[in-house]
Amino acid sequence: MHSLNRRGALRIKLTALVVMVATFAAALTWLGMRLNFGPTRTFPLVIVASLVLTQIVARGITAPLRQMTAAAQAMAGGDYGQRVQATGRNEVGALAVAFNQMADDLASADQTRRDLIANVSHELRTPIAALRAQLENLVDGVIEPTPAALESTLTQTERLTRLVNYLLDLSRIEAGASALAPSLIEVGDFLEDIAQDLSTVEAAKDLHYLVDITPPDLVLEADPERLRQVIVNLLHNAIRHSPVGGEIRLVAYPASLSGEQVVINVSDDGPGIAPADRERAFERFARVGTAAAGGTGTGGTGIGLSIVRWAVDLHGGTVAFVDSPAGATVRLTLPAKVAASAS
Repeated sequence: MHSLNRRGALRIKLTALVVMVATFAAALTWLGMRLNFGPTRTFPLVIVASLVLTQIVARGITAPLRQMTAAAQAMAGGDYGQRVQATGRNEVGALAVAFNQMADDLASADQTRRDLIANVSHELRTPIAALRAQLENLVDGVIEPTPAALESTLTQTERLTRLVNYLLDLSRIEAGASALAPSLIEVGDFLEDIAQDLSTVEAAKDLHYLVDITPPDLVLEADPERLRQVIVNLLHNAIRHSPVGGEIRLVAYPASLSGEQVVINVSDDGPGIAPADRERAFERFARVGTAAAGGTGTGGTGIGLSIVRWAVDLHGGTVAFVDSPAGATVRLTLPAKVAASAS
């Protein structure tokens, strides 16, 4: 209906232009004949005057098209702040609205690209600088290749590996990868195995891991690789914000007596997250603040939690920060059995 109205509006304008020019030409012809100019002088004058009038009126109708041409040329040069004014509800006006929406999308995509480059560059610089300094000291004999020195080097290498994995996951999201390979998972053994693997991360913090499963034989159907990706990302986030000697808790239980859903909570003793930032934390490239810092931005690429939400969505579940007596708690709610459409 709106499209028909727009086409009708443009037809009315064009019809009015034709009627206006025809009326002007007829009136000018009548005036020339009344003044005895004769056909040889009247007709050329009428033709020229009609063309001038048509040009003036048509120029007003097509003004948004010229604006869009100029704006498109500016955007080709990287200026995504260009916008055009929609002067009517016809096709040209609809095109102007669509052009402005495209400009908004391009500006958003460009900002996302800039954020990615800035965040990843920052995250890469820190472990690379630490690795270089450590290796230079080892080569120059400033420090001995002790287990502690090698462990520090390994930690920085793991940070680089984790960032590369994040970027690979991000490329899978962009490519629309969504296939799942679900199988039955014994939740207790699964979480214990992940906690054991990550226990050496940030070993200097002397973190303690508590895995509490109710009932002990709790199982769910999920893609093991994707679910491991979710838990590992959440644990890395918890490790980064945990204080020295802190405890990280992995708690799992059925969401209800029916057992149709399984809840997995990942909690830490860190400063927590500002309530206003809990939802935004799962947005791509978001760098939110902690509750203790009054919302001041903290480290991280802003990629890990967005990957968590993507993987949980593939399973038909939900993920969110929930209230916690201390620190931060992320709650996963997953279907005990993956829907057929998800696989």
